[in-house]
Order: sequence, then C-alpha cells, then structure tokens
Amino acid sequence: MDNLAPYYHAIGKEIEVFEQAYKSRLPFLLKGPTGTGKSRFIEYMAHTLNKELITISCHEETSSTDLIGRYIIKGAETIWLDGPLTTAVKKGAIIYLDEIAEARPDVIVAIHSLTDHRRELFIDKLGQTIKAHENFALVASFNPGYQRGFKELKPSTRQRFVAISFDYPKPDVEAKIIESETGVDISLAKKLVNIATKIRNLTELGLTETVSTRLLVDAAKLIHGGLPKRLSVHVAIVEPLTDDIEIISALKDLCDLMI
Repeated sequence: MDNLAPYYHAIGKEIEVFEQAYKSRLPFLLKGPTGTGKSRFIEYMAHTLNKELITISCHEETSSTDLIGRYIIKGAETIWLDGPLTTAVKKGAIIYLDEIAEARPDVIVAIHSLTDHRRELFIDKLGQTIKAHENFALVASFNPGYQRGFKELKPSTRQRFVAISFDYPKPDVEAKIIESETGVDISLAKKLVNIATKIRNLTELGLTETVSTRLLVDAAKLIHGGLPKRLSVHVAIVEPLTDDIEIISALKDLCDLMI
C-alpha cells in the first residue's frame, strides 16, 4: 500500500468513532452533502488501518448481481466470477458503497445479513452462504438532503449502521484544506471559502446541491494552473451548480465582486 496517506482534516471525532466501529465489526454509514469529504475520509481510514478499500459508486442500475457476482462464458465453459462485495467479504477488505440509496432495492436486501450479528453473505446463484472474514467492514454513504421519495433510506436500513454526519467544514478549516490540496495562497483559499459561504446561504435560489469543498478545490487547482481567477470560479463553481441561465448570470456577478 502507498505510504503517502490521503490528506484528511478531522472535523470532529469521526476518526475515533470509525476506529471503534471497525474494532467492533459494526457497519458504518456516512451521511452528508456531496463533496464534504466522505469518500476522502474512508480512503484515509483504510490507509490508517492498512486495509484494502474497494469502492463502488452506486447508481440506479446497480444491482445485487453487480456486487455479488455472476456466471460468465469463458471459451467453452461457464465460470463464476466473484463481484466486489463477495471479494471483500472473502479477503477481509473494507467495501465502500458510495450513495447506497441510489442502488436498486435488491442491493439493500443483499447486504442485510452482513449488517447484523450474522455477518454473512448469501449467494443465491451458488446456493452458498459465506461467513465474512474477521477484517471485513461494510461502509456506505448517503446524501439525505439530495435523495427524494423512493431514494430515501428506510429507517430499518439506517438503524443497521453506526452513522455519522458530515457537513461543510468551518471556514478556516475549509481554507486550510484548499491550501493543502492545491498549493494556492491561503488568502485566495479564504476568498473561495467566502464565495462558497455566500452561495450556501442563498437558499432562495432553490439549488439541488450547493457549493461543495470539492468544487472549491477544483477552482483552486485551475487558478494554481494559471487560469484567470474569475474564469476558474465560473467554470468550477458556478456552472456545475445549475443550468438556469439567470441564476448562473447572477452567481457569476456575485463571484466576480468577491474574487
């Protein structure tokens, strides 16, 4: 494993909570908006614990077959190919199901027996039940602000996890993250954070998502690479937020005043 740890700045007690949950073999749920460091956190924890991390970015077509495995035709024979979840269960890796609520309902059904005292995976197509390796850990993320209706996680599912909420860091911490990630001057990082704070408070715009730390890092990288500041902010922060021409124009004007 690479000796260089992913950069992560703790916001609260999430590191200690995760370490204890891992020792206790409890499944872990990361809740919070897009771009608040959930994926970076789990990368950091896997590195800290020296465990292999297998990440699955869930979407509306993600099925239990994608995770557990399937038969494939190879030459003249049909062979079974383990999916990433089965591989993690056998090897004792950490599996991270990013945006789990986006996946099809059969995914939730498939992981149920891994999220309670049984810690086992049933492979229907093989008629086998596999006990999870003692080092196996199941981690999932969920964006409660974004999900709507059928994409909400059921309480019965949420209650199978130890859960922790992620939010945008405090301004000084967020500026330090941007500085560390991109190499830009701290004064510029603070200006980008001020822009984000202003837009986040404009709730009347009705944006589905607001400015994430990830977008700020993207803007800073463009600026550090030599792209003009205002243009960088337009393409990395404003444009990804909405397709509404009037809102884009208003946000560009606002950002131009602040950068």
